[in-house]
Amino acid sequence: MTAIKYEMRCETMTLAVIDIGGTTIKFARYADGALTARFAEASPATLDAFYAVLSAAVEKLKEAGPLTGVAISSPGAVNQATGVIEGASALPYIHNFKIVPELERRFGLPVAIENDANCAALAEVASGAAAGRQRVAVLVLGTGVGGAIIAEGRVAHGHHLLGGEFGYMLQNGDTLSHQGTAVAVAKAYEAASGEVVSGQDVFERAAAGDALAVRLTEQMYQALAEAIFNLQYSFDPEVFLIGGGISRNPALIPGIERHLDQVMATVEIADVKPSVMSCKYLEAANLMGAVANFEQQQ
Repeated sequence: MTAIKYEMRCETMTLAVIDIGGTTIKFARYADGALTARFAEASPATLDAFYAVLSAAVEKLKEAGPLTGVAISSPGAVNQATGVIEGASALPYIHNFKIVPELERRFGLPVAIENDANCAALAEVASGAAAGRQRVAVLVLGTGVGGAIIAEGRVAHGHHLLGGEFGYMLQNGDTLSHQGTAVAVAKAYEAASGEVVSGQDVFERAAAGDALAVRLTEQMYQALAEAIFNLQYSFDPEVFLIGGGISRNPALIPGIERHLDQVMATVEIADVKPSVMSCKYLEAANLMGAVANFEQQQ
């Protein structure tokens, strides 16, 4: 696989990089500013098997030369002060104990772990769509709405590690996660029509003029636009980045922009229109952000 160049402030580190997912764990070696030797393994069913897979992968990555440390992207609410992955995920066995010291003992190397959405945001700030920006909000649209807040170039975790959990925001009596995703749009279409569809199906039907699809996608754009407007006038980021599979849809950003214009017209006193862009990085974002997080922790 072609090496991915990653512009770092310091390129002297050589790292094993790991992206823990519910079904797949991705691995890479970071050296000389690039991610190389990328491979993946199925996510194990038990903690012992998890340790075995990660340890074998790190040993494999050591074959090309010594490592400085191990950088990890993980689901869950990562408490970097305690070395505990709080919260929950598809891999329940990684949560709620001091996993960082245990991994350091097994690898014989320093370990830094950060939440996957926060890693993706760090990658975008390091060398992606928000390169050079200090204050950024990233909304990741998937099954729900997650994301991250970058303040002064670093992740703003929040007191309860809830920074970036935008999906909990309430609008018109319901959460943003229930209004602002393609998954939510597909469920609403199914409920109204009785037809089983995907989010992509609904967007294609909206483009073809299907009245129900148009109404539901416009409602999604409106929910996202209102949330982004509210965040602009509270957190006040330089730019908003939209990630997740739906961010590849060319209709997404124009749809949000159109409804932002309507919101701005409604709130006449508001004179700063949010700047909204798609994320640059896709499948490599978590790996790249894990490197940035490791660097920040040193």
